[in-house]
Amino acid sequence: MSSLPTSPSAAHANGSPETVAPQSGAGTQPSPSSQAAPSGATPSPTFSPLYQQIKALIMQSLQTGEWKPGEMIPSEMDLAARYKVSQGTVRKAIDELAADNLVARRQGKGTFVTTHHEDVVKFRFLRLVPDEGEPHYGASRVLECKRLRAPAEIARLLDIRTGDSVVQIRRVLTFSNEATVLDEIWLLGANFKGLTAEKLNEWKGPMYALFEAEFGTRMIRATEKIRAVAADDTAAELLSVAVGSPLLSVERVSFTYGDRPVEVRRGLYVTTRHYYQNDLS
Repeated sequence: MSSLPTSPSAAHANGSPETVAPQSGAGTQPSPSSQAAPSGATPSPTFSPLYQQIKALIMQSLQTGEWKPGEMIPSEMDLAARYKVSQGTVRKAIDELAADNLVARRQGKGTFVTTHHEDVVKFRFLRLVPDEGEPHYGASRVLECKRLRAPAEIARLLDIRTGDSVVQIRRVLTFSNEATVLDEIWLLGANFKGLTAEKLNEWKGPMYALFEAEFGTRMIRATEKIRAVAADDTAAELLSVAVGSPLLSVERVSFTYGDRPVEVRRGLYVTTRHYYQNDLS
């Protein structure tokens, strides 16, 4: 494990772009980009509040695995001493990490790195909600899992070269014994060596929990594009709907630490008994 900076100023010395310790009484400091304006140009400074710099340092520790999913991180007091800032600054940084579902406070116990095994995170990426009853994961039937070379469009979304190794998964999710989701999933080959259809079919629970537990890859955020489409012959057969039936198409790109894309997921959803929920804040 590489050594980590222990204070915002130390991080700046190591080249981190948003970890310049603020001047006394200022609370914020212009980022290096504000100091690189061409001669004669009017500078447009941007500011990184100190708590965001501390948040970035904690994120570095999460990314390198210093604190693994499910483990407790140091107390606010210990982190304040480590980074040489006030406890209030650390608390504000942890507040944002908790809002992002990266850590969770447990009353009387401490703050823990969240995991895809926990309910608070388990359903974070499942947006399909039944018209009746509580959200739950359906049964997964893997149609295929194979390693191949990345097509150009998938390579672009994963920020790799065309022809680099990827894993392609096709599966059907059933809810209450009804085929509801047809997924096509593309994963970075380097991150998922040894992933097989057998391993996927044996796993009980969210796929992201498997990725975290067995392959050390944690999804922390995703972007999605949603549109209405008509079922083609293949989708109609696998989802037991008529050709031309309306389906919801959801394309997701999921990212791990360091804002690195590791998954492209294209799903077709039957919404006769479900709806797609997105909470805006």
